[in-house]
Formats: sequence, C-alpha cells, structure tokens
Amino acid sequence: MDKKWLGNVKVNILSSKEAITYIKEKLAKKIASDIFFLNDHGYNIAQKDSAYLDILNNADLLLNDGIGIEMGAKFFGFSFKENLNGTDLIPALFQSLNEEKGNQYRVFLLGAKPGVAQKAQERLQEKYNNILFVGCQDGYFPKETTENIIEEINKSKADILLVGFGMPLQEQWIKEHRSKLESTITMAVGAFIDFSSGEVTRAPKIFRDLRLEWLYRMGKEPRRLWKRNFVGHFAFFYSIYKQRKTEKNT
Repeated sequence: MDKKWLGNVKVNILSSKEAITYIKEKLAKKIASDIFFLNDHGYNIAQKDSAYLDILNNADLLLNDGIGIEMGAKFFGFSFKENLNGTDLIPALFQSLNEEKGNQYRVFLLGAKPGVAQKAQERLQEKYNNILFVGCQDGYFPKETTENIIEEINKSKADILLVGFGMPLQEQWIKEHRSKLESTITMAVGAFIDFSSGEVTRAPKIFRDLRLEWLYRMGKEPRRLWKRNFVGHFAFFYSIYKQRKTEKNT
C-alpha cells in the first residue's frame, strides 16, 4: 500500500472501507500483516525512540488516529480520507466479517486488566455471532510466561490477534514476537478491549463528532493524561514544524 511521509513517519491514506478490504484480502490469502494506528502521542514517542520509529515505518498498515495527525498532514501538503481510530474501525471490520457467508474467523484478545478481556470477549461474542472469539489474556502477565501465552494464542488458531497494551508496548511486543505468532492479522488496539468490555465508556457522540474525544478522556483520567495531551500536543506540532522547515531547506 502506498504511503506518504508525515515528517519522518510513513502513513497510509485510506478510507475505512479500503482498510477493511485490505485486511479481508490478507485474511483470505493468509498473508501475515501488522496493523498499527498513529496518533500524536505515538508520533512523539517515535521522535525519541528510533527503534519504535522503525517499527511504525515497517507496519503493513499505519493508520491515522486523531485530529492532531490530521492537522499535521496539512503541513506536508496532504490530507486523510477519514479518521481511522481503532475504536471505530475494528467494530466496522467485525461487522463486515460477521456478515460473510462461508467464513468464520477467529479472534484472540490480549491486553487490559485482569477480568476485563474476559468481559470483552463475552460481549463481543454476543454481538458478532458469526465470529469466534477463541481466547483472551489480560496484559498483566509475568514476562517469563510469554512463551506459554504465545503457545495458547497459536493453539486457538486465531486469524486475528488484538493487542491492547498501550503505546509503545503493544507495537514493541508484536514486533518482538511476530515470528512466533501464527495469526494472520495482528492489530495494536490501545483501549479497544477496555471499551468493548463496558468497563470504560467512550466519550459522548458530541465529543467524538467535534474530534475532542481526547479531552473527554483526559477529564476522566487527568493525572495520567494531562501531560500527554497538553504538553504532548505542543511537542507534536513543534516536531512537525521543525521537520517541515528542514524539508523546505533541503
């Protein structure tokens, strides 16, 4: 898939329909693909961590998440077709897979606090009865049990693995263990498992429509998110400005 440079990060320019079509084609052909999402927080991490930057730039799909990335793209003369945050795209993908006749895909959930992934699995299975949610594991496991968890994922014959550890751990974990994972699609999904469980509520529609979901979430978790959002937004646009200025001068 063609990508464009957002500073030093390569991003895909796709609609949700195109992204879902891409994923379904890979599933049908059993071609391993890693799907990540880029928001300004992830972008900031990549500016300080070259290994993480490399992980993002080697993703099969790196999709735009949030108004910051959308605004940053305009500095480099392009725009996205739509916002592709995982919390909206994954349910759309599941709905599309659920409607397929003759195929029953298998999904494994990895991440969130103990008990949360189990609730998410139960709720998702109830909603999408033509998809098999074949297993789950919370994200708070000892490192020495990683091989056992990978074995459990592979035994489940999951076609899709959703990893929700938060940035950058989820992408790093996928990169480190991808060669041992047999799932066709791996997706780094942030808080999707939490939202799916019902334990964490999404912002009301008006916040989402105004592209202010980040502000609502910060109001819910101010200690954890104020620095990431306010300081992070400034750091993101400063990086974008510097990289665009450097590009113009070369």
